[in-house]
This record gives sequence, structure tokens and C-alpha cells, in this order.
Amino acid sequence: MAFIDEVEIHCIAGKGGDGCSSFRREKYVPRGGPDGGDGGRGGSVIFRATERKNTLEDLRRRHRYNAGGGTNGTSKDCHGRGADDMVIEVPTGTQIYDIETGYMLADLESHDDEAEICRGGRGGRGNIHFKSSNNRTPRFAELGQMGEDRHLRLELKLLADVGLLGFPNAGKSTLISVISGARPKIADYPFTTLIPNLGVVRVGFEGSFVVADIPGLVEGASDGVGLGHRFLKHVERSRFLVHLVSASEDDESIQDPVERYRVLRGELEAFSPDLAARPEMVALTKSDAVDEERMAEHLASFQEVLGFTPGVISAVTRDGVQELVDACWRQLRAILDDGEED
Repeated sequence: MAFIDEVEIHCIAGKGGDGCSSFRREKYVPRGGPDGGDGGRGGSVIFRATERKNTLEDLRRRHRYNAGGGTNGTSKDCHGRGADDMVIEVPTGTQIYDIETGYMLADLESHDDEAEICRGGRGGRGNIHFKSSNNRTPRFAELGQMGEDRHLRLELKLLADVGLLGFPNAGKSTLISVISGARPKIADYPFTTLIPNLGVVRVGFEGSFVVADIPGLVEGASDGVGLGHRFLKHVERSRFLVHLVSASEDDESIQDPVERYRVLRGELEAFSPDLAARPEMVALTKSDAVDEERMAEHLASFQEVLGFTPGVISAVTRDGVQELVDACWRQLRAILDDGEED
């Protein structure tokens, strides 16, 4: 199944049934009064978040969703039957926007979150409701109301505790395959990762956290260059970020790891200042491809220019990987503890 994170659909709630205009006509019941029943309620269109889905692919195949209408009222004060609501399941993390107004109607952040996006029309009242001392034989009834009609844009933002960012071939996919059960496509060429990948990282018996592997960024990504700009939104929900910077000088056009990090930060700030303000970690990857002397120079450069020393890992040999996982877990626990205190 393809990874689809944006779709546009048309949803129409059901029309309410019409009220009935009728009078009692029974033998031995003279002057029978009005007995028209009410129309049934139209079905609403409801969106429900589920962890069983991770893409909007199903909605791309169908662009129009109509809920059922209520049935009309009948004589003898019989009400029409209300229609069942139409429930559309979407992945957890889906945001729903009204295309015409641009307003966000719902943000389904948790499993089983629901939002009534298009309300079904109310059923019309039968003529039994309009009898009065001045009008004993009302010969009219209400029509059922039309259901709400909306053109919607759905956007999926993945829910992850940690977002992995970096240039193509920085080792993000390899790392997530080592620390979790995710099995992304891995190859030695740019843009191997074409879709975001989620992985669950187990931390001993204490717990787990979710990591998102985002397609590689390039310089100018925030302006639409490359693939990463399309998927940056998927790290907007991440609690903190891990910048993976390749220490190998054979991978990218920018040879200096410090400058690579600066470019990554620049693209992040251009895309979302709020996202750039999130807590972060930096790790130099592919330590197995760099000799110790050169790696020491990179670390000294980071300390001198930026004032901190990044972590060092190799997803191939797994050197430093467990230390990075433990650091992520500690950072996550600290963020959660601060949130509880607030």
C-alpha cells in the first residue's frame, strides 16, 4: 500500500426525512385530528482515528462520501427512521481542514478520537405538532433539513517521540533498522527513503519510544527542493529531534560536518521556527568509515565552532548506538516529567 499523507474529499451528510401531514380516518372516530409523524434524522459523517492505519491511501480511491438520509414520517404519528452515521476511519495524527475556509475542523491525535465533521439534517416535524386552538386541522408539515456539505483536505502527521533528520545517506534508515523492528529500504544512493518510516524502540524493561525516519533533506528543502520539505511536517509532533550528520567526506557535496549541521538547522528554522526550538541531539554517523584522527578533528571543530561535542555512532558496527538510544530515552523521560509538572 502506498504512503499517502494528503487527500481531498467531498463529504455530504444525510438529509432529514420530511414530516407527514395526515389526519385520523378511523371508523367511529369523528373529527379525527392531525396524526402526521416526524421525519427521521439524516446520518452524519464522522471521522475516527485508528492505529490500524498508517496512510490515507484508502480515501484517495474514493472522493465522495454520502451518509444516508432519514425516512419520511407517516400517519398515525409514526416517526421516520433515522439514518446510520457514516464512520470513516483515518490514521491517528490526521488533521481535517475545510477547503473553502481553510479552518482546521479536527485534529485526531489519539486512537479512537472522533469528530463529527458533517452533521446530518434534522427531520421535519409532522402536522401533529402544529395543532392549536386556532388551527385544529393544520394541513402542512415541515420538510427535512439538508445535511452539511463540506469539501475537506486531510493531512496526516505521523506521531513519533523522536524525529531523525539528516541529509540523504546520513544513515537514518540503517539506524532505525538497527534500533527497532522497522525494515525500511536501504541502498547506497540518495533518496533511498521516499516515505517516512516509524519504528518502536524498546528500552530494557522500562518502556519504549517511537522514532520517525524522515526522507533526507537537501539545501533549499524549505523552499521545495528535494523530497524532505514534503515530509518535514511529520516531525512537527516529535517531542525532540536527532540530527544525524555523516562524518564521512565521501557522501555529500558539503564536506565539513559542521557546515552540514548548519545547513540542516537553517532548513529547519526556515520551515518552522517552533520546530527548530525543540530539544535536539546531534550524532556523527558512519564512524567506521573515518579514522580516529579525522574523527577527533570533527569533534574538536564542533566544540570550537558550536560549543558542544556531538555523539559518535556507527549503525553498521553498532558502536555508540546503545548510548544514543539511552540518551534519547533519558531526554524523553525528562520532557515527559517536565510536562507533568506543568
